[in-house]
Amino acid sequence: MATTTPAPYITIPTSQSAVSVSIIDTTSSIVGDKTSSYLTPAIKGHEDLAVPCISFLIQHKPSGRSLLFDLGIRRDWHNLSPSVAGMIKEECFTITVTKDLPQILREGGVDPGAIEAIIWSYHHFDHVGDPSLFGASTALVVGPGFCDEFMPGYPADPEGEILESDYAGREVREINFSGPGTLNIGRFRAFDYFGDGSFYLLDAPGHAIGHLSGLARVATSPASFILMGADAANHGGEMRPTAYLPLPDQILPHPFWPSSGSPCPGHIFEPLLRRRIEEGEGKDWKTTPFYTAPGDASDEHVKEQTRTVSKLQELDARDDVFVVLAHDQSLFGVVDFFPAGTADRFVEKGWVERGRWRFLRDFAGAVETLDMETK
Repeated sequence: MATTTPAPYITIPTSQSAVSVSIIDTTSSIVGDKTSSYLTPAIKGHEDLAVPCISFLIQHKPSGRSLLFDLGIRRDWHNLSPSVAGMIKEECFTITVTKDLPQILREGGVDPGAIEAIIWSYHHFDHVGDPSLFGASTALVVGPGFCDEFMPGYPADPEGEILESDYAGREVREINFSGPGTLNIGRFRAFDYFGDGSFYLLDAPGHAIGHLSGLARVATSPASFILMGADAANHGGEMRPTAYLPLPDQILPHPFWPSSGSPCPGHIFEPLLRRRIEEGEGKDWKTTPFYTAPGDASDEHVKEQTRTVSKLQELDARDDVFVVLAHDQSLFGVVDFFPAGTADRFVEKGWVERGRWRFLRDFAGAVETLDMETK
């Protein structure tokens, strides 16, 4: 049995203010995206990555002010900029979108006109949606360095990745994580959005310039938090296992057969994780994540992504923090999606325990492949 290392003690300032968070299935997804584009090493049997797009409705309880964190993919995605459309064609994946966010909100009883701001975790098409469907009073909030790097958009910049229509006629606020309202939460630089400790934006660079995550206090006594990870990590196997959360000897429910009463023996994943040890990524297979960011480890972006993941792992080890990545297919069937309910009572509902190792179901094909190769 692996020895568990206590996670660093992270002080999150106390507050009697909270927000209500609804997790939104944006009805948009990417099918056929390659795991190797985002994660390394390649694992035979897990070549394709399921990419649903998750966003969040954040409602400030003291004031009633409302935010959206990410929008998923716009329904008329064929109208993306030529540079993005060309990339989609080259990658040969399939995009499906049923509804835009304003329609989802209206059907759930929320007026899109009441949204104070849209927070873009970063600039990729599967996060930015179509802000032009919201009124001019809805601001656009972006991370540090965003405006210099990505504005103006297309067509003012023929190679632009975002569209001018995404921000035309609305306030664009760039968070710089310095000055009033900024602090540290663990090793993350944080910005107190409402000024009362209920919702923080986190500086989470590496995956892209200006990448943001969010930390929402959904209960105050005792405190509990939803961490909106966006693409700070691209799969649960990039975050886990760790020395703080070793791979359990027995996993229940069984990730491959969730209706089975038999637990999953953790050692079936040993061959996959031992490869990481052989590559010098760790000393104990039970405490080494399945994946890391691809690319040259000496590249500054890769280093930054690795640092961001390590910061995320420290918060992920807590039972009072529920980490929701933007494309985590494994949480479907665990969480209540808008408008069925909020995520505010995730501790009581046991979502952390039920969801923590559910990503292992993605390795069913990999385990079967290994079994066949060893027979």
